[in-house]
Amino acid sequence: MITVTKDWLRCSGVELAAEIKAHTVSAREVVAAHIAHIQRVNPRLNAMVQERFSVAMAEAVAADAALAHGSGPLPPFLGVPCSIKECFSFTGFANTSGLIARRDRLASRDATAVARYRTAGAIPLGITNVSELCMWMESSNPLYGRTNNPYDLRRTVGGSSGGEAAIIAAGGAPFGLGSDIGGSIRMPAFFNGIFGHKPSGGLVPGTGQHPIAVNEALRYLCTGPLARRAEDLFPLLEILAGPDGEDASVLSLSLSDPRTVSFDGMSVLVVEDNGQTPVEPILVDGLHRAAQALEQRGAVVKPQRFAGLRKSFAIWASMLSAAGGPSFAALMGDDGPAVRPLRELLRWLLGRSAHSFPAIGLALTEHLTKLTPRRSARFLAMGKALREEVQSTIGDGLMLFPPYPTRAPLHGRALLPPFQWVYTGILNMMEVPVTQVPLGLCPEGLPLGVQVVANHGQDHRSIAAALILEEAFGGWTPPPIFYGSHGAPAAHHAA
Repeated sequence: MITVTKDWLRCSGVELAAEIKAHTVSAREVVAAHIAHIQRVNPRLNAMVQERFSVAMAEAVAADAALAHGSGPLPPFLGVPCSIKECFSFTGFANTSGLIARRDRLASRDATAVARYRTAGAIPLGITNVSELCMWMESSNPLYGRTNNPYDLRRTVGGSSGGEAAIIAAGGAPFGLGSDIGGSIRMPAFFNGIFGHKPSGGLVPGTGQHPIAVNEALRYLCTGPLARRAEDLFPLLEILAGPDGEDASVLSLSLSDPRTVSFDGMSVLVVEDNGQTPVEPILVDGLHRAAQALEQRGAVVKPQRFAGLRKSFAIWASMLSAAGGPSFAALMGDDGPAVRPLRELLRWLLGRSAHSFPAIGLALTEHLTKLTPRRSARFLAMGKALREEVQSTIGDGLMLFPPYPTRAPLHGRALLPPFQWVYTGILNMMEVPVTQVPLGLCPEGLPLGVQVVANHGQDHRSIAAALILEEAFGGWTPPPIFYGSHGAPAAHHAA
């Protein structure tokens, strides 16, 4: 039996790896501490929906043995626990994306990103919850149920990487793996008060996840890290980045070190809203406080507006549709015929549907809001023009932008109005890197945050800003529900 004497549940993955390599703690102790904590918090969260605790402990023992007997270079995250979003294939585990029709589908290989984490020495503890087919901002589905926010169990964790963000925020893992085509890394990171990074389009392969985008949309769908500490983001991005020979959209981009970034004279644009949906004053205030923190490092802060942001949803939908691929109704049908949305809605009202209401609503919206070719072409042109304007205006600087109009909504409230996630979604179409940064908690105890946007290929700049803002605002704040008022979890034991 191992008694946890130091709080390994607050450390970054980088710190844990260093402690393990210095023999301050064993991989077995670190993994056991996180498993014990997950067993304590997950019954109330329902964030981790498949676990591999016994296998993870065996891998931790093997990591300790490799450390004791190895003489060559060691993997950077040797023995460090992590979590994996369910939409990524992981050998031997279900890869359903919350779709009941796929519940018996076991992955026969690791997704590229999963394999790269494991090659780097990370030890996955389990698989985390998603929205149905990863296309809604409430991580709830008929297969696994609903995930609750660790800061207020009545509230959403966001989607579709909501299970990832919740288990990391609750202390169950130092970092994890998410995907993002409309905000699915950043929105959960915001609602759960942790860090998340959506990479530049084409930087990280999406191979091995379901559903997968096609054509141009492969660069809109981004795979990236979520973490409780900012210092993990760049090392994890380096591990994930680069071609894998399968995802044809991936580019060979050189990544610079965030530590080389100077903020002296750097332009930082502050965009308070998208010109259509108002943002809560407390979030706008956070935006300006973040700007002031960067200004204190020498940045030149400028207010900015982009008129094209008013049409964010139409641009997002048109650009995604133009890329092609199966409809959402077809994805809901999996290997069978496409779902008929009106019929499925009736089945749901009668309690006979195998699908969630948001998924049915999305299939229905997809059908009813289909644009004429002329209107679609107009919004495609607007999207391309907006991308050029955003990238040219940011230049070698940064942009600060709200992640959502409000703090984490109560469960179900995000349905009305349904398209506020465009604050994150529009940036996928711009193909720019975005780091979601926590800014502490509001008086009601809910996380605050800001999106830090850099230019394409300059991921290191937004991550450099995240490091500064973590220093200024404290970064991740452990949720009092599970850590107590002093931010420390109760002592626990693990076999």
